[in-house]
Amino acid sequence: MQRLRATAIRLSPYHLGKKTLLASLFAVPPLSKRPRLCDRFPAFIRNVSISVSTSGAKEFVPSENTVQQEEVLLSSVDDLHGGVIVNVEQPLDSMVFAPMLKVSISHWTQQGKRGVWIKLPIQHANLVEAAVKEGFRYHHAEPDYLMLVYWIPETTGMLPANASHRVGIGAFVMNSQGEEKNGKFKGKGLWKFPTGVVEEGEDICTAAIREVKEETGIETEFVDVLAFRQSHKSFFRKSDLFFVCMLQPRSFDIQKQTLEIEAAQWMPFEDYAAQPFVREHEMFNYVAKICMAKSENDDDVAGFSPLSTTTASGKKSYLYFSRDLKHLVTCDSQQRQEG
Repeated sequence: MQRLRATAIRLSPYHLGKKTLLASLFAVPPLSKRPRLCDRFPAFIRNVSISVSTSGAKEFVPSENTVQQEEVLLSSVDDLHGGVIVNVEQPLDSMVFAPMLKVSISHWTQQGKRGVWIKLPIQHANLVEAAVKEGFRYHHAEPDYLMLVYWIPETTGMLPANASHRVGIGAFVMNSQGEEKNGKFKGKGLWKFPTGVVEEGEDICTAAIREVKEETGIETEFVDVLAFRQSHKSFFRKSDLFFVCMLQPRSFDIQKQTLEIEAAQWMPFEDYAAQPFVREHEMFNYVAKICMAKSENDDDVAGFSPLSTTTASGKKSYLYFSRDLKHLVTCDSQQRQEG
């Protein structure tokens, strides 16, 4: 008995001597001189119907047993910008995923889709290579997933870039004696403001209060944003926004953080500003002068105060604006109450 080898290619019936191999979707003649039966079919091939006849070659006529194999597409949802989003939730072998992805891209192209987003949870990292080979590139990563993107049209890609900035704060806290609360940066011998990075989903004012509490144990109340600085290529090629914030203390007993802070104390602001590092570095010197002016004459230096409000979608948000314009908010509130 002659052995035949079947692989996943769509063909018409193949005639071999007096035998006719009929396949609904996948059939290929043996290519080597010693053909063998495939010992394993990919998991995504199903319902292949094969019949063998000992008679001469005849015209192929589909029978009731001939089952048409449907191409399997990746599950996706449309986004708001003419693209699709794929969330891979079930385990897949990369040998199964690769042809499904190829067929899906062809399908989305015919539909006129533009951008494709594939979210791969960390447990499905085995699929990354297959996606990259199809032209996908990294967009961003989080602790539990990787996002890959693909632009279908033969035009310049219009997919939005990953987040471009990191946001940090520096907290200027002054007590009634004109002393600023400083921490000594561990190993640097430099007294500095409490500083830190705003966490995901955290407001600037909340971050400033949290950082002061973490580094010194002092409870505070947020007052103003006095200034902010933007710099580029600061953190893994990301830009950086740094907000200088003023806070008022609500407690005074210091309990310093041991991991990052060598020491923490209340000190006259003039002593902080007189440090060689502060005087020699332009930006630090400017920040010190702004804080000094604020502490000497609060009424003449109006910072940006937070106003709790809501976005068009109903989310809570903070609007920061100059206290010189606070009367506009007061008038608006009165008009709403009267209306």
